Amino acid sequence: MIVARGMVVKSLSPNPLAPKVNPMTDYSPALFLTVFLAVAIAFPFVPLILAALWAKHFSPAKPGPIKNATYECGLKSEGDAWIQFKSDYYLYAILFLIFDVEVLFLFPFAVAFLGLPAGAVVAMLIFVLLLVEGLAWAWAKGALNWK
Repeated sequence: MIVARGMVVKSLSPNPLAPKVNPMTDYSPALFLTVFLAVAIAFPFVPLILAALWAKHFSPAKPGPIKNATYECGLKSEGDAWIQFKSDYYLYAILFLIFDVEVLFLFPFAVAFLGLPAGAVVAMLIFVLLLVEGLAWAWAKGALNWK
């Protein structure tokens, strides 16, 4: 170490009190983000490229009227593809999802029921009452009648 007028000008040896840097455990956030980005970009594209190469080199070409048909299940397509869909099925599905999600909310509540404050019980009662109101509305409207 060179000392000039009480000040350190240049150190000839490394500081023994400086923290040791371990390249195996000390990572730069930029390096982590770069690797993460590279993996995120490669993850969807590598299988697509491999599938395209496999199809090009190993799959035989089989063009023909049956292979190029819309449905190659052996049956010829009949009729119009634009058919009327019964919208009631959509309503049944939505009602099912609503009450299915209700169970997802009620299960953790039931598990922790004894440890919850009164406010949580009131909030869950309001949630259940809103769902019962929706069920009563659907029932009164006739949405649950199978036609």
